Amino acid sequence: MIDLGLGSNVGSLMDVLLPAAWETLCMVAVSAPLCALSGLAIGALLVATSRDGISPTPSVYQGLAAITNLTRSIPFLILIVLLLPLTRLLVGSSIGTVAAMVPLVFGGTPYAARLAEAALLEVDPGLVQAAITMGATPWQAMWKVYIPEAVPGLIRAGTVLGITMINFSAMAGAVGGGGLGDLAIRYGYQRFRMDVLLAAVVVLLALVQGMQWAGNTAARQLDRR
Repeated sequence: MIDLGLGSNVGSLMDVLLPAAWETLCMVAVSAPLCALSGLAIGALLVATSRDGISPTPSVYQGLAAITNLTRSIPFLILIVLLLPLTRLLVGSSIGTVAAMVPLVFGGTPYAARLAEAALLEVDPGLVQAAITMGATPWQAMWKVYIPEAVPGLIRAGTVLGITMINFSAMAGAVGGGGLGDLAIRYGYQRFRMDVLLAAVVVLLALVQGMQWAGNTAARQLDRR
């Protein structure tokens, strides 16, 4: 628990910053991979079932695209409120770090799906057609051509997703989700502690910059073009 009598020295500031940063990292470390995996599956389906895809199915594509667009259009703070009953059902509480992961996954998945779709669409169609001509099934073309060729783009998409998850986790802090957002709002802004607010912002900026650097580095190393 954060000490309400927070002092002004660096030591006491670190005592509250470190647990809050750890909570944010836990939220992102759990929710981002879940969003990435589910988003990749949905994105692959969108690419495969589109009009120019390897398995055109207009009804599936239109339905999936409509659901993805609809859920992605809901502001995250509103989504948190809408999912309160489901959150309580799944984790037994509507506040706290674990509870915040539920709306993070639901809010991030449609966003991840569109990012994955965009990355997969960058693959050279000629490579896919060559695989199909040689007898590859749609599943094999997706698994052995689309995804391997799109790895750099998928890593960049994952980087954007991870940064979005950090932003979402900060918003979740506004409604008791814990982490740096909760620290900045409740113990920085509402208690007029500018040192706490600024420290939380600095840590968030460091997390975002670190994730962006790591993602860009990995994408460059794996880009075969």
